[in-house]
Amino acid sequence: MYLARSRFLFFLASLACALIIGTAVFLQQAFGLEHCVLCVVQRALFVACGLLALAAACHAPGCKGWRRYSFWLLLIALAGAGTAGAQVWLQTASADQLIPFIARLEYVLGLLSLDTCVDRLRNDAMLCAEVTWSLFGISLPEWSLLAFTGLVLLPLYPLFSEFSHWLKDQGQGAH
Repeated sequence: MYLARSRFLFFLASLACALIIGTAVFLQQAFGLEHCVLCVVQRALFVACGLLALAAACHAPGCKGWRRYSFWLLLIALAGAGTAGAQVWLQTASADQLIPFIARLEYVLGLLSLDTCVDRLRNDAMLCAEVTWSLFGISLPEWSLLAFTGLVLLPLYPLFSEFSHWLKDQGQGAH
């Protein structure tokens, strides 16, 4: 029963990721929204989460396999949550906070001889800081952060469920 539940949850996660990507593309086309670098990274991470969850649902591995899929999904979803959180911070930060942040980033990129990236970064950071569309007062990066939070919680279920089975087995073995 545990494996069937995990398989269904991973299938739902892949379906949710497909719907999120479809919605993002629809909103971009229908409302003429421009995407920034962080938006593209978030989409790529949603695609990675969706493909990994679909692979887990189709593969239906044993317990060790579920742990591996859960671990990788957790890492990708955490990266997505971090990216969405950074964009939410950019949108809520004041100009006084943004200017030193961008200046430090430009300095680091200059040290790494990535001068061509500096102009693109400056333009994209300002684009990422704009709130161009919202639903119920929640911007797209905030919706992405909520979705990635759900995707972070999903792989925790198989990981903690197996941990609770292990604890139960340890408790029965002690008697």
